[in-house]
Amino acid sequence: MESENQTGPIEFLLLGLSEDAEVQPSLLFSLFLTVYLVTVLENLLIILAVSSDSHLHTPMYFFLSNLFFTDVCLSTSTIPKIRKCLDLSSSMLQVSLLSS
Repeated sequence: MESENQTGPIEFLLLGLSEDAEVQPSLLFSLFLTVYLVTVLENLLIILAVSSDSHLHTPMYFFLSNLFFTDVCLSTSTIPKIRKCLDLSSSMLQVSLLSS
């Protein structure tokens, strides 16, 4: 008896956050802004806590502060690129849908 492949096609359907096309960019902007602000504020508060308490002036907390600072820099440079990439992909999708 031959064994056959029983797996079916795996589909990935990406739906927007809203059915209204005019509302979706503002929802994406607010989502990315919220994620960015939470990330930056959280990391800056940790850096402030480490620098203000003299008991935390040990090498471990020094390196953790550097890690949090690097995370702030990475978030600041990455989030705008992701936002621009999403705008480009959505505009390309609109062009391809209009041309067909």
